[in-house]
Amino acid sequence: MDFRSVIDNSFSAAVGVDAVIYALAAIGLNLQFGYTGLLNFGQVGFAAVGAYGIAISVTYLGWGLWAGMAVGLAAAVVLALLLGLPTLRLRADYLAIVTIAAGEIIRLVARSVTFNEYTGGSAGLSQFAGDFYDLNPYGSGRQTLGPIQLSSNDLWLVTVGWLAVLLLTLFVWTIMRSPWGRVLKAIREDEDAVRSLGKNAYWYKMQSLILGGMMGAIAGFAFAIAKTSVQPDNYSTDFTFFAYAALILGGAATTWGPVIGAIIFWFLLAFTDSLLRQLVANDKLPEAIISGTQVGQVRFMLVGVGLVALMVFRPQGIFGNKRELALDE
Repeated sequence: MDFRSVIDNSFSAAVGVDAVIYALAAIGLNLQFGYTGLLNFGQVGFAAVGAYGIAISVTYLGWGLWAGMAVGLAAAVVLALLLGLPTLRLRADYLAIVTIAAGEIIRLVARSVTFNEYTGGSAGLSQFAGDFYDLNPYGSGRQTLGPIQLSSNDLWLVTVGWLAVLLLTLFVWTIMRSPWGRVLKAIREDEDAVRSLGKNAYWYKMQSLILGGMMGAIAGFAFAIAKTSVQPDNYSTDFTFFAYAALILGGAATTWGPVIGAIIFWFLLAFTDSLLRQLVANDKLPEAIISGTQVGQVRFMLVGVGLVALMVFRPQGIFGNKRELALDE
């Protein structure tokens, strides 16, 4: 048994590219769900429009990567308006239905033959991340920082990614302590009371949906650059559910909850995966119970059982407050 590799893989995943991507997406969900009570089950849709924004801008329009990011953010604003305008005056579950449908519609449109010329169809688009990796100061090869081992490009991406996570976290911390943030919390607790005070709750919810969606688009940037391609089937509903798992694990409506939750979530996935593979490879687990090809699925089951236990014994998450989980009804 090589426990050293299990620990190294787990710490590498805890600060790696996936943890960065889902921390960014969870910060956006935290603003929408945790602080405002909006049920956005289509965060993957915002990530997809962000990713395709840079891919199409660079590949077909010949623009730079940074201009493509501006296009992706603008696309996220448009998507938020399309989703929010007809639903935010209604009950919270209408937004949930529309957002989960929108995420799937965007994925199907991206992989359709009709738009194959622009989106690359099921094969997707690639070779648009050169501007980002040209700035890589770490050279080439594999980089080792204690137990953490990452490729040079991944280290550059997580450096920029964690800086973005820090800036967005401080941004959310600041705005949630402003009068604007206090209105959002009041809307989550009692929207009718907010309206009775003359506040336009509809417009405040729209602003929260737009800001959280733009953060989802930033997660999409990191996702696309990490893979150096956009492929529509990578933007399935799993993306949103993983982001929610990170948020709930850390604690909704807390400053650092989505960030710590993403770190713990990917640490646990990597730890269970590496440990099970070591046990199977060293015949510590009979093949009648689990085989090497089943490890990938079993690790999700084990982490899922852990999340269920967390919901039973500590539904507010590790750092959360139980009252903060109240939904907009």
